[in-house]
Amino acid sequence: MIIGKHLIAGKWLTGPTQFTSKLLSGDTLEFFNGSDELVNQAAQAAENAFIAYSQTSSKQRADFLRTIAAKLQESSEQIIATCTQETGLPEARLIGELGRTTGQIEMFADHIEKGDYLDYCHDQALPEREPLPRPDLKRIMRPFGPVAVFGASNFPLAFSTAGGDTASALAAACPVIVKSHPAHPATSDLVAQAIQAAIEKCQMDPGVFSMIQDSGYQVAQKLVSHPTITAVGFTGSIKGGRVLFDLCVQRPNPIPFYGEMGSINPVFVLSHALAQSVQSIASGWAASLTLGVGQFCTKPGLLIVPTGKDGDRLIELALKELKQTSPAVMITESIAEAFYHGAEKIKSEQDTENLLTPDACERQASPQIFATTAEQWLQNQALHEEVFGPLGIIVRNQNFSETLAIAKSLEGQLTATLQLAKDDYAQAKELIQILEHKAGRILVNGFPTGVEVADSMVHGGPYPASTFKATTSVGSLAIQRFLRPVCYQNMPDELLPTV
Repeated sequence: MIIGKHLIAGKWLTGPTQFTSKLLSGDTLEFFNGSDELVNQAAQAAENAFIAYSQTSSKQRADFLRTIAAKLQESSEQIIATCTQETGLPEARLIGELGRTTGQIEMFADHIEKGDYLDYCHDQALPEREPLPRPDLKRIMRPFGPVAVFGASNFPLAFSTAGGDTASALAAACPVIVKSHPAHPATSDLVAQAIQAAIEKCQMDPGVFSMIQDSGYQVAQKLVSHPTITAVGFTGSIKGGRVLFDLCVQRPNPIPFYGEMGSINPVFVLSHALAQSVQSIASGWAASLTLGVGQFCTKPGLLIVPTGKDGDRLIELALKELKQTSPAVMITESIAEAFYHGAEKIKSEQDTENLLTPDACERQASPQIFATTAEQWLQNQALHEEVFGPLGIIVRNQNFSETLAIAKSLEGQLTATLQLAKDDYAQAKELIQILEHKAGRILVNGFPTGVEVADSMVHGGPYPASTFKATTSVGSLAIQRFLRPVCYQNMPDELLPTV
C-alpha cells in the first residue's frame, strides 16, 4: 500500500501540510509535505548511523545493496503500475528502467567487493633512510558522511529514490536522505518501502536511509544547508540546481554539490558521412530526439548539418519521420508548460525558421523543429538554452571553419556526437580535440540517448552539464564522489578501518 508519509530512520511520519498527486486515471493521492523538523530528525539519525555504517565491510554493504535490488524486484508489479499512472511513461519503458535501476545497484555491489575503489596505497617505512627516515604510510579512501539526494523528474526509478546517487552513496558507506520528486511521490513511497525492507533484513541502522516528500523548496534548502550533510547528489534543472549549489558553497563548512543539470547534446554531421548515410542519420536523430517524449537529459537537441543538397535531404527525411510521431503525455503538466513556453521563445527569435510546430495540447507534446544558420546561432545565446522535451534546432554550416566555431562556442555538455565516415577522420580529429574539453562522453556514429551502466561510462561534463566535471553519476566511478583519501601513519593493521 502507498503510505503517503515521510520515512525517517525506520518510522513513517506525517508533516504539517499535504499536497495532491494527480494520476492519469483522474484519481488523486495525498502526501504530507516536509518540514525543518523532519529534516533535522533525518539528518541527526543519519549522523548517528554514520560511524557504525562507515565501519561495515564492503561485503556487508554489497549484500545490503543486493537485498535492495531484490526487494525492488519483489515489488516491481506495483511500482511499475503506479509509476505509469503518475508519469504517463509507458509500461515497457518503466520495466526497462527498473531493470536498469536494480542492475546498477548490483553493479555497485560487485564493484565494492573487488576492493579497487578503496585505492589502497602503502609506502613502507624506511627507518634507515638518510638524512631522515620515512614513516610507514597507508592511504585508504573513506566515506564522507551523510549525503542528501534529490530525485529526478524524468527518471522516476533510475535517477530517483533508489537511483544511482543513492546507490553509489550507500556503496561508499554514506547514509542517505532522499528528497523525493513531487512528480512521482507514490512511486518514491513504494521504493522507500523496499529500501526499508532491505534495511530490516540486513539489520542495518535505520538511520542509513530516510526519505522526505515535499512539493515546495523549503525542505530542499534546509537539507543542503544542514550542518550534518557532507555532500549532495542532484539531477534537475539548471535554475534549481544552481540555487542549491550556491547554498552548498556559501555554508560555513562548504560541501560538494554533484549536480547534473543542463545539456543540448550536439550532433555534428560531417560531409562524407552525410553523403553516405543520410537516411540512417535522419531516422536515428528523429528517434533519439523523441525517445521518452524528448525527456532525456541526453536528448540530441542540436543537429549541425552542412549546407547543400545532402543536408537538405537529411532534413527532409528527418521531418518526414517526425511528422509521423504521435503526441505523447509528458511527465507533469508543469514540464509540458515549460516545453511549450521554450518553443514559443525560440519561435519568437528572428534568427530561426519554424520547420515543424504542431499545436499545443495541454500535457501532451509533439516534435518541434527549428532551423538557423551557423552565423546566427553563434550570435544568439538564446538558441543555446536547453528546452526539455522533443524540440530540436538544426544549424546549417557553410564550411568546416563554422563547424569548429560552433564546437568552440558550446557550454559544457553531457555528450557530443560525431556522424562520420573514414574520409572524415582528419576533420573529426580536430573536432575531438575541442569536444573533449566540452563533453563528458563523445560518441561516433550513434546517438546519445541510452546511457550504458558500465565501469567506463561517464555521465557528467563541464558546467552546466554538471557542477563537477571530474565526476560521473553513472558507472562505478560515481562511488568516488562520496569518498575522500585518509593517510594512516605508523598505524598498526589491527587499527585500520574495516574494508
